[in-house]
Amino acid sequence: MTDDLAFGARLKALRLQRGLSQASLAGEEISTGYLSRLETGARQPTERVSAYLAKRLGVDRLALDAPPTATSGSSLTRALSVAASSDSGESVEELIDVLATEGTEDPSLRWQALWVIAGYRSRRGERVEEQACLEELVEVADELALPALQCRSGTRLARCLRSVGEAARALELAEGAYRVAKDAGLSVDDTGTALLALVSAEAESGRLADARAHAEELVGLVAGRTDTLRAEALWSAATVCSRQGDDEAVHAYLGQAMQELDSRVDPVLWARLRLAAASLYLQSRPALTETARTCLTQAEAALEIVGTPLQQQELLVVQAHLAFEEGRYAEARAAHEQLDLDHLRLTYRDRIRLQTLDSLLLIVEGHQQQGRARLKKLGEEARRASNMDLAAEIWRVLAETLENTE
Repeated sequence: MTDDLAFGARLKALRLQRGLSQASLAGEEISTGYLSRLETGARQPTERVSAYLAKRLGVDRLALDAPPTATSGSSLTRALSVAASSDSGESVEELIDVLATEGTEDPSLRWQALWVIAGYRSRRGERVEEQACLEELVEVADELALPALQCRSGTRLARCLRSVGEAARALELAEGAYRVAKDAGLSVDDTGTALLALVSAEAESGRLADARAHAEELVGLVAGRTDTLRAEALWSAATVCSRQGDDEAVHAYLGQAMQELDSRVDPVLWARLRLAAASLYLQSRPALTETARTCLTQAEAALEIVGTPLQQQELLVVQAHLAFEEGRYAEARAAHEQLDLDHLRLTYRDRIRLQTLDSLLLIVEGHQQQGRARLKKLGEEARRASNMDLAAEIWRVLAETLENTE
């Protein structure tokens, strides 16, 4: 590894360890493009830039030049440097192997490796593996007793737990992460990300008034920004408003989010935002199918280029919901059948909503008793998981079905 590559790998590793985006680290002094070239080793830093970045990262200037030490953690350090400076899944798999076989006595290095691995698992929709990794991440953060790491670890685990349906524990962790961020006076990025997790967990638990208040706090916190955190804040607020039935606010928040986020900033988030918008428009009453179709078409075009297997599944699910709302039941069933139900990477909520759709299709197809029985079972399952908002949605759907078939 050349000196430039070593500097770039160390720079990116430190940035990821602190949970910073390239834009956040670059600040107003340098461009994100220049920072990206530094991280890949394509550019050599000046002394002024090195000092500036070290200050932004809160480390000594020499830390950016520190080579791997000749300790038992050296192999892990090298593997981490390669994984942190590359988008290759192969490099992260190597990091996973090194961490499992060699480990390290340095908890800060272990935390950093776990953070990179957890992100990799999340992007692939590997929920079980991601949760195991994040559970250990929280333990290591508590061992280090660093508020920023405790906040980030707790936030990530809360979001993961919410995605697998563990709403009660997700809420507990999200509340803790937000409390740490406030008490320690952490950055807007840390506080905002913790608030995102808290809003989602409160909404899933049926605490919609609390979720709405925290969503409005979050939107205010990131006012004036045009980055991914701003887009996610508006998206989160729209989701809460949708569950409260405030369709006017939903449209306002979604419109603002989609208008402000440039596809060049984060093309994946740009596509996911439109996919989420399509889903929320379909949940309006009455369903806004034309608007949903427009968003879905935009998302589909983008995901053909940047989509992951998880996002392809999410796309197919929303397409099935759209077909059902438009009365194209055979097409909805066909889209449902395209999904490999044994290898779904969807969140708990999306999986339950997909099963709800399947139950409604059964009713339409003439299997009314079976469809209603499945809806009752799904509602009870969501209630047992403390996902009261989702349970209420299923009971509403069941009530409407019974009313329409009397």
